Amino acid sequence: MAINLFGVLNIDKPEGLTSRKVVNHVCAMVPKKTRVGHCGTLDPLATGVLLVCVGPATRLIQFGQASPKHYVGTFRLGLSSDTEDITGDVQTHDLPPLTREQVESVLPKFIGNIDQRPPAFSALRVGGKRAYDLARAGKEVNLKSRKIDIYELSVVDFDFPDFRLDIKCGSGTYVRSLGRDIADSLGTHAVMTGLVRAGIGDFRQSDAVQLEDLNSENIEEHLLTPQSLIGDMPSTVLVNDEFEKLRDGNWIRRDMAESVQDLAAYDADGRLVVVLKRDSGRLFVPKINFALHWKPNAG
Repeated sequence: MAINLFGVLNIDKPEGLTSRKVVNHVCAMVPKKTRVGHCGTLDPLATGVLLVCVGPATRLIQFGQASPKHYVGTFRLGLSSDTEDITGDVQTHDLPPLTREQVESVLPKFIGNIDQRPPAFSALRVGGKRAYDLARAGKEVNLKSRKIDIYELSVVDFDFPDFRLDIKCGSGTYVRSLGRDIADSLGTHAVMTGLVRAGIGDFRQSDAVQLEDLNSENIEEHLLTPQSLIGDMPSTVLVNDEFEKLRDGNWIRRDMAESVQDLAAYDADGRLVVVLKRDSGRLFVPKINFALHWKPNAG
């Protein structure tokens, strides 16, 4: 039988709520045992795009997590904190006079594939435990630097000691740590005082639904198609008995460029049936299979 709740919600997360609490709100709106999950944590301080997958679409979370992000972050110079944002234990430091031009002058070194040390207060795991749990318990947390991608970075507002950055980046970027490192390169400190996630991939904050406007009666009309999570992945339309073959876990054959490793397969009605992966040569096998949730040629 076809599943009613199968898609993704673009929610404008309000300030003060954890991403988990937003998911809990959605869970309360859907039938019991319906799977719900988000595509990347936003700190309670942050607002903006939080993608929440509902039903079988939770199996596509990895694609939302991997999509490029667009943030607008606000920072205050001359401060530091254990959380690297204004919600932590804030310390004040001597602050030399700085100009917008000085801040802009150091930004080029933070564009590209760069090293970043994640904050101690983060959801990363250390020895099987969340780093933020260890940090809150007063234990020392030393996370190793890792590579991140910053595609675009610019100052959009400067009112000393505050400045605002527009950031387009890859997954795994910690905006508060970016502000920390920019300030360090200027010989001072900074904490993040505000954060907006303006977009994830093709999802925009301007199109997002407010959590307070979402309820069990209208949630289905706000669900976006599951294929909206996979962006411009190469695709194909199933023909003849291919739907049944994929439902049984078998392969199909397609002539695709060697660079194509993942392939989205749709039925004649435009429904996402399966995400395929290249097995060898022209053969593609199911990677994420939704065929059991649909009836072939159902309207």
